[in-house]
Amino acid sequence: MTLTGRRPLLLGAAALCMAAAGALFAQYATKGKAAEFVPPAEDICIVAPTRLSVPYPHDPASGLDRLAARPVPADARCPVCGMYPARFPKWAAQIIFSDGSAHFFDSPVDLFAFLDEPARFDAEHTAADAAALYVADHRSGTWVDARKAVFVIGSSVRGPMRGPDLPAFAEPGAAQAFIAEHGGRALAFDEIGHNTAHELRNAAHDGHMH
Repeated sequence: MTLTGRRPLLLGAAALCMAAAGALFAQYATKGKAAEFVPPAEDICIVAPTRLSVPYPHDPASGLDRLAARPVPADARCPVCGMYPARFPKWAAQIIFSDGSAHFFDSPVDLFAFLDEPARFDAEHTAADAAALYVADHRSGTWVDARKAVFVIGSSVRGPMRGPDLPAFAEPGAAQAFIAEHGGRALAFDEIGHNTAHELRNAAHDGHMH
């Protein structure tokens, strides 16, 4: 076959190579893009290994004050139980340390468990380093200063770990309306001491692996 006769074949082969290369490049580019993190369909509740959890640093580009409540990252895991707090917007809690870093919790019970034994879950911070504490209002999902919130203990409503928890409310009236429907009693932040935190954590984690 002459060179002239081969030319269409060569051009066709070159076109196929370019198409294949383009397809490979597109596939690579797609894989290289940062995909939005999506938590697994089933949460697994496990106690995090001692001193494993690393808090999220403050991001100045967020425009939020260093100690302001911030959105829960989709990939954040509770340092106490390992669940994804972003999946539970009406139960979530967060602690912001004086250095601006933060831990996120799937429920108030785990926030209090952390404050009760911080060295068990974080090698760098103590309870004294907590500059701000926030819990989600159980009715609206908006952030509330945990020290000013009203918590309900002993209700029939189960928390993210399918056990007893502490739904929080910004207003006493909302807490009382919840109690009228689901039972329980109201507690202020300072009324939730070591014994209460310990009992609730044990009840929430015991037999509620999922």
